[in-house]
Amino acid sequence: MITYNTENVKMPAIRRRDTTAWIRRVAATYGKKVGEVGYLFCDDEHILAVNREYLGHDYYTDIITFDYCEGDTLNGDLVISLDTIRTNAEKFGKAYDEELHRVIIHGILHLCGINDKGPGERELMEAAENRALELR
Repeated sequence: MITYNTENVKMPAIRRRDTTAWIRRVAATYGKKVGEVGYLFCDDEHILAVNREYLGHDYYTDIITFDYCEGDTLNGDLVISLDTIRTNAEKFGKAYDEELHRVIIHGILHLCGINDKGPGERELMEAAENRALELR
C-alpha cells in the first residue's frame, strides 16, 4: 500500500491512483513489489527538522528516504519538500510537475537499491529517473 500525507503544505495535484500504478510499474522493472510505502509532502522547515533529527544534517533537501525494505518488497517512508521541488524546478528550468514526479520516483529508486552519492552514481540515478519518467 502506498499512502500520501502532508505536513504544513497542501497536497500536491497528483493523481494518486495513477501515481501508485506508475510506482508499481517502475518497481517491477527492478524485480521488486511494493509493500508499505508512505509519502509525506512537507515544507522546507519540516524536512530540515527531519534531516537534523534523523540524519544529523543541517541543510535543506528535496527528499529523505527511510528504507525498511525486506527482500524484494519495498517498504519505506519518503519525506519530500515541496518548497525545494519548486526551487529546483526553477533552478533547472523544469516544470514543477516534472520535478515533483522525478523526486517521487527518486525515492523509489533508492528503495530499489540505486544510490547517488558515490563516484558515477549520480549519472546512473539520473538515467534510472529518466527511464522511470518515460513509464509514466
